[in-house]
Amino acid sequence: MKEASHVRSAAREAVRDIDPEPFNEVVTTALETGSMAPGVLVVLSARALDSSVAIETVAKRAAGTQLIYEGLRLTRRLAAEDPWENDGSDDANVAVLAADALVARGFYLLARTEAAGSAVETVRNFGRDRTCDRDERRLEADVFRLAAVAGTTVVDGHPSASYREFVADLADEGATELPAAAELFDTATRDALSRRASAPFELADAGMRPSATDP
Repeated sequence: MKEASHVRSAAREAVRDIDPEPFNEVVTTALETGSMAPGVLVVLSARALDSSVAIETVAKRAAGTQLIYEGLRLTRRLAAEDPWENDGSDDANVAVLAADALVARGFYLLARTEAAGSAVETVRNFGRDRTCDRDERRLEADVFRLAAVAGTTVVDGHPSASYREFVADLADEGATELPAAAELFDTATRDALSRRASAPFELADAGMRPSATDP
């Protein structure tokens, strides 16, 4: 799937300057094992409103969304496995730093976009859910809502409440981990995204500001 490979490349490029090299390898490894579905959804949401939008136009937002997801996903895995009890404290401590670096770089890429508020909300929800031991699948749903905002607003659109909930439901259909982007976003799902994204949005949802400049 071309979008997935572009998102992975953009995410790698976004963390390329993180030093030292051994730590960079830990950060980059996190990007090699997960589904690129969050970043791909950013691209698909933009193209649902403007089919001609180039991948370069939305690449930073896609990478930012993907990095935030990868950082939070890594944090969730560490909390579930509790590696500090299995003589893996050094590796676990490095992994925690890698998770922080991924989220921080994702925030940087989205900071001056209309998706900045949604990014903050996603991380806050994750923190509350981990504290209260709530449903772990909410992370994927929140990240997909973030992707909807990041994608549609890059072409001066806005995701309706029904569109955000539609993509959140797509995330909830997965198992513990998201499936590959090509599997999740088949032709029928892409068509549904286009129909729902282009439907008139509710005025009550128009709380975000029009285009800001990407960093």
